[in-house]
Amino acid sequence: MAAEDQTPRTKQASTGKGKKRKKPKRDKWGQPIPAAGDRPAVEPEPEPEPLEVLVPAPAAAAGEEEEEGEDEAGIYETGKVVASGLPYTTTEAEIREIFERFGPLRSLQLSRFPDSGNFRGLAFVSFESNEVAMKSLELDGFKIGNRFMRVERCRLAAGSKRKKTTEFQTDPKKADGCLSAYVGNLKWDVTETDLRDFFKSLKIASIRFKAEVPRSAKRALFSDEGDEGVLFPGVFTTRGTGPRKIPRSPYKVLDAPALQDDFYLNLVDWSSHNVLAVGLGNCVYLWNACSSKVTKLCDLGADDNVCSVGWAQRGTHLAVGTNQGKVQVWDATRCKRIRTMESHHMRVGALAWNSSLLSSGSRDKSILHHDIRAQDDYISKLAGHKSEVCGLKWSYDNRQLASGGNDNRLFVWNQHSVHPVLKYSEHTAAVKAIAWSPHLHGLLASGGGTADRCIRFWNTTTNMHLNCVDTGSQVCNLVWSKNVNELVSTHGYSQNQIIVWRYPTMSKLATLTGHTYRVLYLAISPDGQTIVTGAGDETLRFWNVFPSPKSQSSDSLSSIGATSFVRSYIR
Repeated sequence: MAAEDQTPRTKQASTGKGKKRKKPKRDKWGQPIPAAGDRPAVEPEPEPEPLEVLVPAPAAAAGEEEEEGEDEAGIYETGKVVASGLPYTTTEAEIREIFERFGPLRSLQLSRFPDSGNFRGLAFVSFESNEVAMKSLELDGFKIGNRFMRVERCRLAAGSKRKKTTEFQTDPKKADGCLSAYVGNLKWDVTETDLRDFFKSLKIASIRFKAEVPRSAKRALFSDEGDEGVLFPGVFTTRGTGPRKIPRSPYKVLDAPALQDDFYLNLVDWSSHNVLAVGLGNCVYLWNACSSKVTKLCDLGADDNVCSVGWAQRGTHLAVGTNQGKVQVWDATRCKRIRTMESHHMRVGALAWNSSLLSSGSRDKSILHHDIRAQDDYISKLAGHKSEVCGLKWSYDNRQLASGGNDNRLFVWNQHSVHPVLKYSEHTAAVKAIAWSPHLHGLLASGGGTADRCIRFWNTTTNMHLNCVDTGSQVCNLVWSKNVNELVSTHGYSQNQIIVWRYPTMSKLATLTGHTYRVLYLAISPDGQTIVTGAGDETLRFWNVFPSPKSQSSDSLSSIGATSFVRSYIR
């Protein structure tokens, strides 16, 4: 190499040791980056041209004038983007489905490992027009599986003559006396049982996982009992886990007498302390998911009914909205009412907490912000809806409030606005179902009623409508999993089903049935694994639908669950 040629030979002789050859640097696509002035001593034999070598086009010579826009046109390919960082298990159909939401594709090229032919997480997407390609850059940062996809414009391939080098051009050789094999790039949820099952044809004495893994890859070390079958040629690939199995039946059913069949109410919520609050008629009941103990929190009397319940983030205070327009705040640990606010003129069907700030939506078309520390009943009033407010959700960073109403409108407010900062009118029916993504800032999902039947996705940061999915029936509720990039929707007319979706492809993972009335109520457990649904059939049903945060496997039941079917009463 040129750098070694510049070293005086006398100095090398005095040390008695040759310089250690440095490992060549590689760019983000795995291609070697030659050092300045690096020239091969012998001209390499010609090799087949690679599919694409992405390097910047040579800059214009000094003194040459460039026409306007020539710099970009000479560097980037028109209508083409590069998607990197994809999970190796992503299929061509899934990638195509994600990008075709922006427009028709001209071609889709997947980069693969040369030795195994497996997908290497890099794809080249060509659109019919450059405008559509530029719009697809909005997907940059989207989470797919447990990885964040990167999308950027595709640079033109330069006519570089340097030799292309790849890893694993030959099978790895076994050193004499070596009885161990190292396996990398495994999924995080791979277990010792999975590995033993995959390598069952070999005699494995032990498997040791690396304790600390600094990068997003899992590694294992195999020790073989004998010399037979120690050499594993090529690249190691693990068996695909396949689609997650979601139980199609609830593991628990609670009878909930007097649970109202009213689309505009929100009568079920699950606290961070694992306590379920349910409004039944004029009473509120608390069901402890750990002990199954039922406590009657309050009775509003014969002249009033419960219209909404909502837990504060800390899980000790519960807000109760009533048919007479009152908002009560209860200390659930002491079963004591600590505040009553009477600022609404009609029923309060929606509640949402933001630390000590409680927002309430009413049939009187208004949204009120209550600071439970302040003496006044409310500190600000939001005006915008022309009909009853039936959906209300604060974003996870507590900076944006989304509201839905019977006027078919979806509004987004900030912490200080009294008028909506974003207005969406694409829904054609009441908007009750609202859910903020815990995985991507500003991603909002909303669902429409019987005349609409659609789930729509919005980027509130860029004020863009991202996608629309026709579910075929009334959308009553939405909730996003915090453990995986999936969400659940519950439905009314006419199918009364529960659907688990994978985002962003919106492919159905499971359709759950069992309720005989509209599935109007939905809440998720604090560990993010279990959902509870309520309907006008006066039952609450518990389903295990999401994996745990650590294993991301649906095999383990939630801590509140049971391995056998149980049916009991909430009161």
